[in-house]
Amino acid sequence: MILRIIFVFITGIIGFYIGRLYNDVVLYTLIGLGISSIVATGEYYIMKKGSKNLFLGMVGMLIGLGLYAGFYQIYNIIFGGQHQYLLAIAQAIFVYLGFAIGFTKGAEFRLGLNKPAPVEGVISNYKILDTSVIIDGRIADIAETGFIEGIMVIPKFVLKELQQVADSSDPLKRSRGRRGLDILNKMKASKRAVIKITDKDFLEIKEVDHKLLKLASYLDGVIITNDYNLNKIAELEGIQMLNINDLANAVKPIVLPNEELHIAIIKEGKDANQGIGYLDDGTMVVVDNGKYYIGENVDVVVTSILQTPAGRMIFTQLMDNKKHSDQDGNKGFSRFKKAYKERSTS
Repeated sequence: MILRIIFVFITGIIGFYIGRLYNDVVLYTLIGLGISSIVATGEYYIMKKGSKNLFLGMVGMLIGLGLYAGFYQIYNIIFGGQHQYLLAIAQAIFVYLGFAIGFTKGAEFRLGLNKPAPVEGVISNYKILDTSVIIDGRIADIAETGFIEGIMVIPKFVLKELQQVADSSDPLKRSRGRRGLDILNKMKASKRAVIKITDKDFLEIKEVDHKLLKLASYLDGVIITNDYNLNKIAELEGIQMLNINDLANAVKPIVLPNEELHIAIIKEGKDANQGIGYLDDGTMVVVDNGKYYIGENVDVVVTSILQTPAGRMIFTQLMDNKKHSDQDGNKGFSRFKKAYKERSTS
C-alpha cells in the first residue's frame, strides 16, 4: 500500500512539471494523479481477488468512459468548456467506478447474462439452493459459519414452490413452507451469507428438480440439497452436488471398534433381543442383547460400524452380560416350572 501511495505521489509530481511546460499546472497534476490512482487501484484489486474478473473490470471501464463522453457533451453545452480540471476529475471518477464495479460485481451480473467460463478443478462460485435444503434449515447455520464460499443462488421458481407449500391446506406442509420462508429471511439478514435471487427460468421444463439441474448446467453451478433422488439424478448428469446429509455425517465424531460407550437404551431393535440407543448427534447404536435393559444406561463396546446413505449405525455388545444371563436363567426356570405343573395336572 505504501508503494502504491508513493507511485501516485510521484506521478502527480510528474504531472505538475508537465503542467508548468503547458501553463496549466492544476489540470496536468490532476491528470497524473487520476491515471496513477486508476493503475494503483486496478493492481490492488487484481492482487487481492485474482484476475478472473479482470475482463469484466475492463468492460466496466469502457462503459465508464462512454458515460463520461455523454457527461462531457452536457458539460460543454452548459459551461462552454470552462474549468477543464473538473473534466479531468470527472473522467477519473467515471473510469474508476466503471472498473471497480465491473471487477467486484461482475459475478452477480453474470447471473442474468451469459454462462460463465468454468474453472477446471475449482468448485463453482454459484451454490444453488433447492426447496428441500431451505426447509431443512441447517443451511442457514452453515452459511453463518462462513464455510460456504461464493454466491448462494435462489431461483424464483424455487421461491414459487416454497410459497405453494406455505399456502398448502395441509397443516404440516404449511408449517414447513413457512419455516422455509423464515430461513430465507434469516439468511438475507445475515452479514456472512451472500444471497442472489435470479429470474432465470426454463419455461419449457415443468418439474422444479429438472429446472434446477438445467440452471446448474447453465451457470456451471453446484446444487446444495438433501434430496436423495435429486442427488442421484445429478450424479448421472455429471452435475456437482453438495448434500447437507453427507456433510452432517462427515462431521460426526469418529467411533472405532473396541471403543467403549455409555448410552441409554430406549427401545427394542428389529432383531431378537436387540436394544436401540442414540448418541448425542443422533447416531443410532444397536446393542446386542440390549432388549432387557430398555430404560437403563449401560456400558457397551463397539463391534462394528455401518455407513449407509441415510446415516451411520454403530453395532455394540454389552460390557456386562450378567443381567441377561440371570434373566435367561429365570425365564428357563419359569418355563420348567410351568411344564412340570402342566404334566402333574394331566
